[in-house]
Amino acid sequence: MAAMAAGVSKKRAVAQGLGSNQKAVKYLGQDFETLRQQCLDSGVLFKDPEFPACPSALGYRDFGPHSPQTQGIVWKRPTELCPSPQFIVGGATRTDICQGGLGDCWLLAAIASLTLNEELLYRVVPKDQSFQKGYAGIFHFQFWQYGEWVEVVIDDRLPTRDGQLLFLHSEEGSEFWSALLEKAYAKLNGSYEALVGGSTMEGFEDFTGGISEFYDLKKPPTSLYQIIRKALRAGSLLGCSIDVSRAGETEAITSQKLVKSHAYSITGAEEVDFRGRPEKLIRLRNPWGNVEWRGAWSDDAPEWNYIDPRLKEELDKKAEDGEFWMSFSDFLRQFSRLEICNLSPDSLTSEEVHKWNLALFNGRWVRGSTAGGCQNYPATYWTNPQFKIRLEEVDDSHEEYAGEPHCTVLLGLMQKNRRRQKRIGQSALSIGYAVYQVPKELGNHTDVHLGQDFFRGHQPSARSSTYVNLREVTGRAWLPPGEYLVVPSTFEPFKDGEFCLRVFSEKKATALCVLLALPGDSPKSPKLKGSGDYFPALLGEEPPRPWHCVPPHPSEVEQEDSQFKSLFEKLSGQDSEISASELKTVLNGVFSKRNEWLMGAGPGGDGCRVFGFCLGSQEIYQETDYNHTGTIDAHEMRTALKKAGFTLSNQVQQTIAMRYANSKLSIDFEGFVACMIRLESLFSCGQGRTRRQNQLLPLGGWGQGQLQCLCGTLGARGSRN
Repeated sequence: MAAMAAGVSKKRAVAQGLGSNQKAVKYLGQDFETLRQQCLDSGVLFKDPEFPACPSALGYRDFGPHSPQTQGIVWKRPTELCPSPQFIVGGATRTDICQGGLGDCWLLAAIASLTLNEELLYRVVPKDQSFQKGYAGIFHFQFWQYGEWVEVVIDDRLPTRDGQLLFLHSEEGSEFWSALLEKAYAKLNGSYEALVGGSTMEGFEDFTGGISEFYDLKKPPTSLYQIIRKALRAGSLLGCSIDVSRAGETEAITSQKLVKSHAYSITGAEEVDFRGRPEKLIRLRNPWGNVEWRGAWSDDAPEWNYIDPRLKEELDKKAEDGEFWMSFSDFLRQFSRLEICNLSPDSLTSEEVHKWNLALFNGRWVRGSTAGGCQNYPATYWTNPQFKIRLEEVDDSHEEYAGEPHCTVLLGLMQKNRRRQKRIGQSALSIGYAVYQVPKELGNHTDVHLGQDFFRGHQPSARSSTYVNLREVTGRAWLPPGEYLVVPSTFEPFKDGEFCLRVFSEKKATALCVLLALPGDSPKSPKLKGSGDYFPALLGEEPPRPWHCVPPHPSEVEQEDSQFKSLFEKLSGQDSEISASELKTVLNGVFSKRNEWLMGAGPGGDGCRVFGFCLGSQEIYQETDYNHTGTIDAHEMRTALKKAGFTLSNQVQQTIAMRYANSKLSIDFEGFVACMIRLESLFSCGQGRTRRQNQLLPLGGWGQGQLQCLCGTLGARGSRN
């Protein structure tokens, strides 16, 4: 109940604006104004207990506590580094971002692009901060994280060596906004070292809440230059890089002074008249602050002598600041990929500006439950989370498919918190998604989780271009009106991870998560027909003690089925009902030769009830045990429960896998029966009246108490081996 109440409370807070840039979530519960006032009242500078100035904040491996790279590091406040520190001097500019001894050029390229748009910059870097008025050693910044804005509080102690900042610093030695921004982002991700290596797109999105797209510069669209110019005019953030063919080329410098596998930001585009013909130029910046392009249109290149002198003076700034011009044709030849973060996903191929609709879903891939892998693994692929979108209105324009009505959607699948998990050796997963058109006969069934047969017979209408180990994969799709299923997945099955899926649509669309069940649904499980109070007494009761269960060989089953049928018909009479004592006779007759299948007490009393349930479950279990190994895996468990008539939410499926599967994700027959009994009990309670308690129980969702009931003695037993 507490979990449900917390969920309702959060939804109410979100409805009131919590998570917006104007009302950001307080990261780790730290409120900037409250903490600053406490420091001012006490006269003590802030020391952040959540991100202390100690070795753990630096890193865990290359910047770990005993690493040579961390020797001689002293944490100092800006007031200890210069006589008159400033937060921002003359406005935040691209030259305020100079890379230090941390491999986070991707982040620095994003920060440099951020300075081009003052409105965006001051959403991330609030202006109400200073080393003079109200100074208390505390600063705050705001970042977008998986659908909401969060406020991150830090103290201003920065890592230094020999009196110089170790990491990001400003060209102006007394300016500290960029260094403090880097520290806040390091706190958000667990440490400074967690920021090593990445895609500029990641920084773009965390600074804007926008959504990014990739362009392969070896196969560029014909209108790419127009796309870039429009993106710059719209305030979008742009980055580019040069791919390497082997690891040894990383950050290698070419003969023309370009750095491979290094993130550059794109800061301008201009078309000039060069010797009587138009020449497309593009401006880039290296976050190192130096090492500039030495080819055509670089600083002091002869090409500048053949354009209008006034334009030359405006564009050709001769300085070793890391910023330079080059021709667009050289840009395409030299660089490999372009990243554009759209502040809104307006189509960059059209001059029209329009507002898109957004649906955001959060989900998890759980080993043994919802981590089904890609389409290469058909036995488990169907168990991945599924999301349905209904596209009803076609776009106003049809640029990509002339004459064919379609709906444009932009999808972004983002895995969560992978940087924080680098500390424990977990890197980004390879992720992707596929979009399937839902047949009309399955339309409007929001609770239908499509199974293995559907995916065997249907090909995706759209999919991500490839599975990649980036934080996010994105793509556009142009689809006819209808209902579609979006299936996000990791490349390999059995990979745990959290994700959020964003679905932007040009026109209004309906989007929803496909549950495996609606809370309170009653299963229609196959049962033996029992006498008056037999099965109600069975529901929810534990076996008197555990049994070891080994399913029989299929050939033996046929013979036993015949024996069972004969005895059952003899004892049940015309009404086809038998009592518990009569069932005992049947079971003793059938299992007298099968001692190895059920070991323990002979069937009698309470044990007889459990055996009755076993008979109703045995056929389902054997059908699901395709390899006749005597066990089923956690993904097959979902199939078995579906055959039994249970349709369950992802949360319940995850609980089942955690409780009943062993370390190898196998579930034996004993565990299957125990799970079935608990589910029957829970669903019976959800339905209303139970004979044992003779009282009405409320309908509703699966609460924490029900999940604990399903888990049983999980805390005591753990996973069963």
